[in-house]
Amino acid sequence: MVCATLPPVCACVVHPDPSGSPLTLHSVAACLPPTSRLRSRSLAVSVCLISTGASRRSLRVEGSALLAPTSTFQPPKSAFAFYGSASLTPQRAAPGHISARGKVQITDWCGSDGWRMAHGMASQGKVTIAVDEYSSNPTQAFTHYNINQSRFQPPHVHMVDPVPYDTPKPTGHTRFVCVSDTHSRTDGIQMPYGDVLLHSGDFTELGLPSEVKKFNDWLGSLPYEFKVVIAGNHELTFDKDFMAELVKQDYYRFPSVSKLKPEDFDDVQSLLTNCVYLQDSDVTVKGFRIYGTPWTPWFNGWGFNLPRGQSLLDKWNQVPEGVDILLTHGPPLGFRDWVPKELQRVGCVELLNTVQRRVRPKLHAFGGIHEGYGIMTDGYTTYINASTCTVSFQPTNPPIIFDLPNPQGS
Repeated sequence: MVCATLPPVCACVVHPDPSGSPLTLHSVAACLPPTSRLRSRSLAVSVCLISTGASRRSLRVEGSALLAPTSTFQPPKSAFAFYGSASLTPQRAAPGHISARGKVQITDWCGSDGWRMAHGMASQGKVTIAVDEYSSNPTQAFTHYNINQSRFQPPHVHMVDPVPYDTPKPTGHTRFVCVSDTHSRTDGIQMPYGDVLLHSGDFTELGLPSEVKKFNDWLGSLPYEFKVVIAGNHELTFDKDFMAELVKQDYYRFPSVSKLKPEDFDDVQSLLTNCVYLQDSDVTVKGFRIYGTPWTPWFNGWGFNLPRGQSLLDKWNQVPEGVDILLTHGPPLGFRDWVPKELQRVGCVELLNTVQRRVRPKLHAFGGIHEGYGIMTDGYTTYINASTCTVSFQPTNPPIIFDLPNPQGS
């Protein structure tokens, strides 16, 4: 083991857990310049933080962390990157500016609006997500990061019980109602009270115009002030590149779709008159910035399918920082992405790294994996798989409600 004092040119990101009043650090990442001499594959660092609150009283916190090499935290070219965890619990928490003393340089700060992860290396000012070395095998990726980094372990990663529908909405909050994968089976769904509806795609079977019109009529019958919708892999007609290839082929997998004339689906999105439709775009609703994107890892050649790795990462790189709510059709790695029948994880590694290391939304809502219905958190972002239909396409999973405090000034 190497006990090293990190040089000034090194940057370290410390991600505090916002769930409790004590200062509990559960993620520590560091990079060393390529000139560093390491005698082992692990790095022990000392951590010393000084927090100065509004009262100008200082709080000193000390501890240590054992970091393991990683490829998911991207250092400057040819540098060494490490990632690990530490738990530093002071006697008294003082919100305010966080600065580092001693052996670690911190590149983030804590303000009255809560914890935020550092947005990049001190020298670069921006986090760059690269293709993960385990990108093509999410099950292997989950195993590796769970064993070597405890990345999916309690206490910061855990299941969350759904909010009962009769729970009063807290004052100064907005209630979001999350659904996904309704697959034209909306007639029997009991919709709860809320302010904003979020639908994470697969609202049809094949994206036929008749299905889209039926879905739009259902949206029009709902009382929500705002309704935000993205497409999923079943909305074939919404994927222009997919349709351009389909109409060229003697293709019998989707006969009802391949028989459509271009004029039947060229402007199919315009049929959604009762919602805001997002496709690699964002909207601000009641002060919350919401970004929606339909892309998922390739699966049997459906719509909005892309190969794992750079192709999908290019889409995730379009998600801007500062987003409060992220809507995707499929899950990130490790969060409601387990397929029991196949004994596999199917979430996207690059999506996980984008969410946790760069974008940091308060809420990430998705669907796609019917077996994964439910809620989890990593201590900062809440992950909701809102798939309404079960694996047997029965619409029996109830909508999930989630309350968020209103942004200041909204």
